[in-house]
Amino acid sequence: MKKIDKLILGSFWGPFFLTLGVVIFIFLMRLLMSYIDEFVSKDLDLATFGRLLFYFSLLTIPTALPLAVLLSSLMTFGNLGEFFELTALKSAGISLTRAMQPLLVVAVAISAFSFWFNNKVSPWANLKGYSLLYDIKTAKATLNLKEGIFYNDLPGYSIKVDQKIKTNKESKNGDLLKGLIIYKHNTNGVDQGNREVILADSGRMYTSPDRAYLVFELFNGNDYQEYADNGAVSFASSGPSGQKSGQFMRNSFRDYRLVISLESFGLKRTDENQFEYHEFMKDLSQLNQLTDSLSRDFRTTGLSVASTSRQYYNYQFKPAPVPTVQAATGPKPVVVKDGPWVDKVLKKAGPPRPDMAQMALSQAQNMLSYATSNVTYLNEKEKNIWRYQLESQHKFTQSVSVFVMFLIGASMGAIIKKGGFGVPVLIAIIFFIFLYVLTIVGDKYAKDGLIWVPAGAWMANLVLFPIGLFLMQRARHDSRLFDKDVYIIAWNRFRARWFPAKTVS
Repeated sequence: MKKIDKLILGSFWGPFFLTLGVVIFIFLMRLLMSYIDEFVSKDLDLATFGRLLFYFSLLTIPTALPLAVLLSSLMTFGNLGEFFELTALKSAGISLTRAMQPLLVVAVAISAFSFWFNNKVSPWANLKGYSLLYDIKTAKATLNLKEGIFYNDLPGYSIKVDQKIKTNKESKNGDLLKGLIIYKHNTNGVDQGNREVILADSGRMYTSPDRAYLVFELFNGNDYQEYADNGAVSFASSGPSGQKSGQFMRNSFRDYRLVISLESFGLKRTDENQFEYHEFMKDLSQLNQLTDSLSRDFRTTGLSVASTSRQYYNYQFKPAPVPTVQAATGPKPVVVKDGPWVDKVLKKAGPPRPDMAQMALSQAQNMLSYATSNVTYLNEKEKNIWRYQLESQHKFTQSVSVFVMFLIGASMGAIIKKGGFGVPVLIAIIFFIFLYVLTIVGDKYAKDGLIWVPAGAWMANLVLFPIGLFLMQRARHDSRLFDKDVYIIAWNRFRARWFPAKTVS
């Protein structure tokens, strides 16, 4: 490897890894801002939170690679141009194309890595990340009693506290509670109602060391219970009004301990196989297999609509006669033709029955409903085919976009001759937003069936690749494409030619 290659590669890797880390950090912050309420209200341990961030950081790498390559290549050649190193290379007989060769090899290698990552790592990270995120979203919030409000998230209990006094976190006695009301619901049936009510002047709440149980230590209160025999409440008639009352018991206590299981709380993992249907969770071979299967099913269903719709008609389908060449001695085929005889047959049939119109209307409505449901079913199946085809194409488009961004970044850096994080960052963001918007628009058109799926998937690269070639051609010829003096001189020449100054006579 020559010294010029080492110089260019050394200038490239620093901004590349820095940009990659910054983009991943930005996307993770976007994730945290979107689900901040879900994370704060759940009692997540650091290991679970770390695994979630790890999975989603992997998911952002394919999106971050094009921007990282664009900005780092732009900064590399911008710095070389700003300090006249490109001029020195050209004066020594080294062309711009030769100076780009090491980064060209690196860009191709990163594109190949991006394809492998999209095909193998991204489906695994999508499955792990989104299944874990679903479990976090569906997990119950951490137990949090609020003053004056009934807490009903504990199965079988409703708890209200008049005053809650926080104690030192290091204390094992838990929070001090004042004025407790605890309703114990019968879980055998909703018709049983509240059969036990506990009232206490004060108490303490804490969890067991293994965090499996919630313990209430209640002081100076009463336990009101209504008993039933064999699961049915016994009632005694009281008075002529027919009102009934059940058996009732009250127990007073000075110290009462209530232990409640916390099994319903905490994070419970869902079977990951429930999420494998999504196209983001599959590699290229699985996507192609599913696409072929759905396409065959779509064609079979479309061809069977006509045959299955015959059940909605009263007449019998008969095949049309096919003209054949018959022998001279054979019988001639009987061909039914329309004519006046049809009207005679209809007159002999008598007036139409009054229920015929209703029957015809009912059959037409049934046929319309059947046709509408089939059209909806086929449209949804076709959209599923487009989604799987689009994801298959994106395995390639995201890797090719890395090379396209390198082509634009290296050419722009050689043209503007500006390094650092000023102008290069602005230009890189503009082109990346352009790439992102074109990708979203192409995906939307492809999913809606407005354009061919490969055309929608490759729209961004097809638009930006010619721009990259044009900028490369301008950079090879030392074009002053972004110098304002060039445009000022061109504007003055245009004015002098088409709007000459008037001479005063």
